Amino acid sequence: MKRLTQTLTFLMLGAFALLFCDNSFAAEPERPVPLIFDTDIGNDVDDVLALGMIHALEDRGDCKLLAVTITKDNPLAASFTDAVNTFYGKGNIPIGICKSGVTPQPGKFNVLAEKKDNGKLRYPHDLKEPKQIPSAVSVLRKALAGAKDHSVVIAQVGFSTNLANLLKSPADKISPLTGEELVKQKVKLLSIMAGAFEKIPRKGKLVDHREYNVVKDIPAAKKLANDWPTPIVWSGFEIGLSVPYPHESIEEDYNYTAHHPLAEAYILYNPPPHDRPTWDLTSVLYAVFPHRGYFDLSEFGTVTVEDDGLTTFKKSDQGRHQYLKLNDLQRARLIEALVQLSSQPPQK
Repeated sequence: MKRLTQTLTFLMLGAFALLFCDNSFAAEPERPVPLIFDTDIGNDVDDVLALGMIHALEDRGDCKLLAVTITKDNPLAASFTDAVNTFYGKGNIPIGICKSGVTPQPGKFNVLAEKKDNGKLRYPHDLKEPKQIPSAVSVLRKALAGAKDHSVVIAQVGFSTNLANLLKSPADKISPLTGEELVKQKVKLLSIMAGAFEKIPRKGKLVDHREYNVVKDIPAAKKLANDWPTPIVWSGFEIGLSVPYPHESIEEDYNYTAHHPLAEAYILYNPPPHDRPTWDLTSVLYAVFPHRGYFDLSEFGTVTVEDDGLTTFKKSDQGRHQYLKLNDLQRARLIEALVQLSSQPPQK
């Protein structure tokens, strides 16, 4: 791990030298960035690493986590999310769930929410009963209604179910605005891990890729791509695939405590020496640091979700969509940032 870190640091410094010679950097957004995290936590472990990274960024004063909403239809997803939040000293963050029937299995690591040692929960939390957990749409509406206009950034790293349902929501006692009106008034940016904008290697060939977050709820993905009223930046499958999380970090960087929910979730999902791609982390990092040069962006255009889940991009000066791009120097710097942020100890 030491040799890996030295190599990454050397490459990162080179990236800094090139990146910060560019005078085109826009002004940093106001800190902390109000952030909503929408996730299918339990279907892959990068959601968990991304949540840990959000807590590190909040401890640093870079973002404020307003809520977590979940598109995996199993109550243990909410319980485990609450356990992770509690581990980081923030067990009061609102959590909402959907009832979609999509991926209702508990998953390989959400069961950690029920893990006990000597009769006590290994990871304490108080969100244990499904009837305790509000709907994702109500949590989203409350978070947006209480925010400043054009301030909220949403990182969606699961299915589009919750945000599509938000757009369709009517005015209610939470807000006199419809969901679409709330989004238009309160949201600044949607940073989404979905789709694919390059062909993906498979069995020695480059092929079109129908990405998981899209194909699990194609109608919702279509709704989001067609009707979401703010800018969207898409992190395609190819981005996270090219920046795998080094397993050495899981084995070494989380040992400051006897039990760590991120490391244990990673091991249960696919144990080291597996290097898991960091799809969801990329959308979170861009959401909080859009002007730090971790990524390049495509030209403006429009993403279309086809009936079979394939995502296509068409350049247009009137489009509100862009997708992330990455060069080799950025890739090295990005991996180092993701490792350091994900493994940062809680500041309780």
